Amino acid sequence: MKKKKKSNDLYIKNALIGIITILLYIILHNIEGLPFEILNIDITSLPQYIKIIYLTVYDILMMAIFAIIFNKELVANFKDMKKNHKEYYSKYFKYYLIGFAIMIISNAIIIFLMNKGIANNEEAIREAFKISPLYIYFSGIIFAPFVEELIFRGAIRKIIPFKYLFVLISGFVFAYVHVSTYINNPSDLLYLIPYGALGTAFAYVYAKTDNIFTNMGLHFMHNGILLSFQFLILLLG
Repeated sequence: MKKKKKSNDLYIKNALIGIITILLYIILHNIEGLPFEILNIDITSLPQYIKIIYLTVYDILMMAIFAIIFNKELVANFKDMKKNHKEYYSKYFKYYLIGFAIMIISNAIIIFLMNKGIANNEEAIREAFKISPLYIYFSGIIFAPFVEELIFRGAIRKIIPFKYLFVLISGFVFAYVHVSTYINNPSDLLYLIPYGALGTAFAYVYAKTDNIFTNMGLHFMHNGILLSFQFLILLLG
Protein backbone atom coordinates (compact mmCIF):
# COMPACT_ATOMS: atom_id res chain seq x y z
CA MET A 1 0.00 0.00 0.00
CA LYS A 2 2.82 2.40 0.87
CA LYS A 3 4.57 1.72 -2.44
CA LYS A 4 1.35 2.28 -4.34
CA LYS A 5 0.66 5.54 -2.49
CA LYS A 6 4.23 6.69 -3.11
CA SER A 7 3.86 5.86 -6.80
CA ASN A 8 0.56 7.76 -7.00
CA ASP A 9 2.06 10.76 -5.22
CA LEU A 10 4.98 10.77 -7.63
CA TYR A 11 2.64 10.64 -10.62
CA ILE A 12 0.55 13.53 -9.27
CA LYS A 13 3.70 15.58 -8.70
CA ASN A 14 5.02 14.87 -12.21
CA ALA A 15 1.62 15.52 -13.82
CA LEU A 16 1.37 18.89 -12.08
CA ILE A 17 4.86 19.81 -13.27
CA GLY A 18 3.87 18.79 -16.80
CA ILE A 19 0.65 20.81 -16.75
CA ILE A 20 2.32 23.90 -15.27
CA THR A 21 5.12 23.65 -17.84
CA ILE A 22 2.68 23.50 -20.76
CA LEU A 23 0.67 26.43 -19.37
CA LEU A 24 3.88 28.41 -18.90
CA TYR A 25 4.87 27.66 -22.50
CA ILE A 26 1.51 28.95 -23.75
CA ILE A 27 1.70 32.08 -21.58
CA LEU A 28 5.27 32.92 -22.61
CA HIS A 29 4.34 32.59 -26.27
CA ASN A 30 1.36 34.89 -25.84
CA ILE A 31 3.16 37.65 -23.92
CA GLU A 32 6.14 37.88 -26.25
CA GLY A 33 5.23 41.43 -27.28
CA LEU A 34 3.99 42.53 -23.83
CA PRO A 35 7.02 44.73 -22.94
CA PHE A 36 6.42 46.80 -26.08
CA GLU A 37 2.73 47.20 -25.22
CA ILE A 38 3.57 48.29 -21.66
CA LEU A 39 6.04 50.85 -22.97
CA ASN A 40 3.56 51.88 -25.69
CA ILE A 41 6.08 51.15 -28.45
CA ASP A 42 4.91 50.40 -31.96
CA ILE A 43 6.79 47.21 -32.90
CA THR A 44 6.37 47.85 -36.63
CA SER A 45 8.28 51.12 -36.31
CA LEU A 46 11.38 49.47 -34.82
CA PRO A 47 14.43 48.61 -36.94
CA GLN A 48 14.56 44.99 -38.00
CA TYR A 49 17.79 44.28 -36.10
CA ILE A 50 16.20 45.46 -32.82
CA LYS A 51 13.33 43.02 -33.27
CA ILE A 52 15.72 40.19 -34.08
CA ILE A 53 17.88 40.90 -31.01
CA TYR A 54 14.78 41.04 -28.80
CA LEU A 55 13.39 37.75 -30.17
CA THR A 56 16.76 36.03 -29.72
CA VAL A 57 17.08 37.19 -26.11
CA TYR A 58 13.47 36.22 -25.40
CA ASP A 59 14.04 32.74 -26.85
CA ILE A 60 17.20 32.27 -24.78
CA LEU A 61 15.31 33.26 -21.63
CA MET A 62 12.60 30.71 -22.45
CA MET A 63 15.23 28.02 -22.94
CA ALA A 64 16.77 28.92 -19.58
CA ILE A 65 13.41 28.73 -17.79
CA PHE A 66 12.58 25.27 -19.15
CA ALA A 67 16.14 24.08 -18.56
CA ILE A 68 15.71 24.98 -14.88
CA ILE A 69 12.36 23.16 -14.68
CA PHE A 70 13.81 20.02 -16.28
CA ASN A 71 17.24 20.38 -14.71
CA LYS A 72 17.36 16.95 -13.03
CA GLU A 73 16.08 15.12 -16.11
CA LEU A 74 18.48 16.96 -18.40
CA VAL A 75 21.50 16.16 -16.25
CA ALA A 76 20.53 12.49 -15.92
CA ASN A 77 19.65 12.18 -19.61
CA PHE A 78 22.92 13.81 -20.66
CA LYS A 79 24.94 11.30 -18.63
CA ASP A 80 22.88 8.46 -20.06
CA MET A 81 23.30 9.79 -23.60
CA LYS A 82 27.09 9.84 -23.30
CA LYS A 83 27.01 6.13 -22.50
CA ASN A 84 24.28 4.94 -24.83
CA HIS A 85 24.08 7.34 -27.79
CA LYS A 86 25.31 4.74 -30.31
CA GLU A 87 22.71 2.21 -29.16
CA TYR A 88 19.86 4.73 -29.17
CA TYR A 89 20.52 6.12 -32.63
CA SER A 90 21.32 2.74 -34.21
CA LYS A 91 18.07 1.28 -32.86
CA TYR A 92 15.65 4.17 -33.22
CA PHE A 93 16.86 6.34 -36.10
CA LYS A 94 14.75 4.18 -38.43
CA TYR A 95 11.57 5.38 -36.73
CA TYR A 96 12.48 8.96 -37.52
CA LEU A 97 13.05 7.92 -41.14
CA ILE A 98 9.61 6.28 -41.24
CA GLY A 99 7.98 9.44 -39.83
CA PHE A 100 9.93 11.62 -42.25
CA ALA A 101 8.97 9.42 -45.21
CA ILE A 102 5.28 9.62 -44.28
CA MET A 103 5.67 13.38 -43.90
CA ILE A 104 7.14 13.74 -47.40
CA ILE A 105 4.64 11.39 -49.07
CA SER A 106 1.58 12.92 -47.39
CA ASN A 107 2.82 16.42 -48.23
CA ALA A 108 3.23 15.38 -51.86
CA ILE A 109 -0.29 13.93 -51.97
CA ILE A 110 -1.78 17.08 -50.44
CA ILE A 111 0.11 19.39 -52.80
CA PHE A 112 -0.24 17.49 -56.07
CA LEU A 113 -3.49 15.58 -55.79
CA MET A 114 -5.54 18.11 -53.83
CA ASN A 115 -4.25 21.23 -55.57
CA LYS A 116 -2.87 22.79 -52.42
CA GLY A 117 0.38 24.66 -51.98
CA ILE A 118 3.01 24.13 -49.30
CA ALA A 119 1.85 24.35 -45.69
CA ASN A 120 1.30 27.92 -44.51
CA ASN A 121 3.76 27.23 -41.70
CA GLU A 122 6.44 26.41 -44.27
CA GLU A 123 5.49 29.49 -46.27
CA ALA A 124 5.93 31.65 -43.17
CA ILE A 125 9.37 30.15 -42.52
CA ARG A 126 10.46 30.92 -46.08
CA GLU A 127 9.32 34.53 -45.76
CA ALA A 128 11.09 34.92 -42.42
CA PHE A 129 14.21 33.40 -43.96
CA LYS A 130 14.38 36.28 -46.41
CA ILE A 131 14.32 38.77 -43.54
CA SER A 132 16.74 37.13 -41.09
CA PRO A 133 18.25 33.74 -41.99
CA LEU A 134 20.55 33.79 -38.94
CA TYR A 135 17.63 34.14 -36.52
CA ILE A 136 15.68 31.44 -38.34
CA TYR A 137 18.66 29.10 -38.05
CA PHE A 138 18.92 29.83 -34.31
CA SER A 139 15.17 29.46 -33.80
CA GLY A 140 14.84 26.32 -35.90
CA ILE A 141 18.02 24.45 -35.05
CA ILE A 142 18.64 25.39 -31.40
CA PHE A 143 15.50 26.86 -29.82
CA ALA A 144 12.83 24.65 -31.40
CA PRO A 145 14.47 21.23 -30.81
CA PHE A 146 15.29 22.13 -27.21
CA VAL A 147 12.02 23.74 -26.11
CA GLU A 148 9.59 21.75 -28.26
CA GLU A 149 11.01 18.41 -27.15
CA LEU A 150 10.82 19.43 -23.49
CA ILE A 151 7.19 20.52 -23.94
CA PHE A 152 5.70 18.11 -26.49
CA ARG A 153 7.59 15.09 -25.23
CA GLY A 154 8.93 15.77 -21.72
CA ALA A 155 5.95 17.63 -20.24
CA ILE A 156 3.25 15.55 -21.94
CA ARG A 157 4.98 12.33 -20.87
CA LYS A 158 4.75 13.47 -17.24
CA ILE A 159 0.98 13.79 -17.65
CA ILE A 160 0.37 10.64 -19.71
CA PRO A 161 2.32 7.60 -18.42
CA PHE A 162 0.69 5.17 -20.88
CA LYS A 163 3.15 4.73 -23.76
CA TYR A 164 0.92 4.47 -26.83
CA LEU A 165 -1.61 7.02 -25.61
CA PHE A 166 1.30 9.40 -24.97
CA VAL A 167 2.71 8.77 -28.47
CA LEU A 168 -0.64 9.53 -30.14
CA ILE A 169 -1.43 12.64 -28.11
CA SER A 170 2.11 14.00 -28.33
CA GLY A 171 2.09 13.54 -32.10
CA PHE A 172 -1.28 15.26 -32.47
CA VAL A 173 -0.41 18.20 -30.20
CA PHE A 174 2.90 18.70 -32.01
CA ALA A 175 1.08 18.76 -35.35
CA TYR A 176 -1.73 21.02 -34.19
CA VAL A 177 0.59 23.63 -32.71
CA HIS A 178 2.57 23.80 -35.96
CA VAL A 179 -0.55 24.08 -38.12
CA SER A 180 -3.20 25.86 -36.02
CA THR A 181 -1.91 29.42 -36.49
CA TYR A 182 -2.08 29.05 -40.25
CA ILE A 183 -5.48 27.39 -40.68
CA ASN A 184 -7.50 29.51 -43.11
CA ASN A 185 -9.97 26.84 -44.20
CA PRO A 186 -10.89 23.26 -43.23
CA SER A 187 -8.65 21.75 -45.92
CA ASP A 188 -5.59 23.20 -44.16
CA LEU A 189 -6.21 20.61 -41.46
CA LEU A 190 -4.80 18.06 -43.90
CA TYR A 191 -1.35 19.28 -42.89
CA LEU A 192 -1.92 17.67 -39.50
CA ILE A 193 -0.98 14.41 -41.23
CA PRO A 194 2.64 15.24 -42.22
CA TYR A 195 3.39 17.11 -39.02
CA GLY A 196 1.63 14.43 -36.99
CA ALA A 197 3.73 11.70 -38.60
CA LEU A 198 6.93 13.43 -37.57
CA GLY A 199 5.66 14.27 -34.08
CA THR A 200 4.49 10.70 -33.54
CA ALA A 201 7.91 9.36 -34.60
CA PHE A 202 9.65 11.68 -32.12
CA ALA A 203 7.23 10.65 -29.37
CA TYR A 204 7.76 6.94 -30.06
CA VAL A 205 11.53 7.33 -29.89
CA TYR A 206 11.20 9.16 -26.57
CA ALA A 207 8.86 6.50 -25.19
CA LYS A 208 11.43 3.82 -26.07
CA THR A 209 14.62 5.58 -24.90
CA ASP A 210 13.26 7.77 -22.09
CA ASN A 211 16.05 10.18 -23.05
CA ILE A 212 15.07 13.63 -24.29
CA PHE A 213 18.46 14.21 -25.93
CA THR A 214 17.73 11.45 -28.43
CA ASN A 215 14.76 13.47 -29.63
CA MET A 216 16.59 16.77 -29.52
CA GLY A 217 19.34 15.28 -31.70
CA LEU A 218 16.87 13.98 -34.28
CA HIS A 219 14.88 17.23 -34.20
CA PHE A 220 18.08 19.27 -34.57
CA MET A 221 19.16 17.17 -37.56
CA HIS A 222 15.71 17.30 -39.19
CA ASN A 223 15.35 21.08 -38.89
CA GLY A 224 18.96 21.64 -39.93
CA ILE A 225 18.52 19.67 -43.15
CA LEU A 226 15.22 21.35 -44.05
CA LEU A 227 16.43 24.87 -43.28
CA SER A 228 19.62 24.32 -45.26
CA PHE A 229 17.54 23.06 -48.17
CA GLN A 230 15.27 26.11 -48.01
CA PHE A 231 18.31 28.37 -47.85
CA LEU A 232 19.64 26.77 -51.05
CA ILE A 233 16.28 27.31 -52.74
CA LEU A 234 16.43 31.02 -51.86
CA LEU A 235 20.02 31.30 -53.10
CA LEU A 236 19.14 29.61 -56.38
CA GLY A 237 16.04 31.74 -56.80
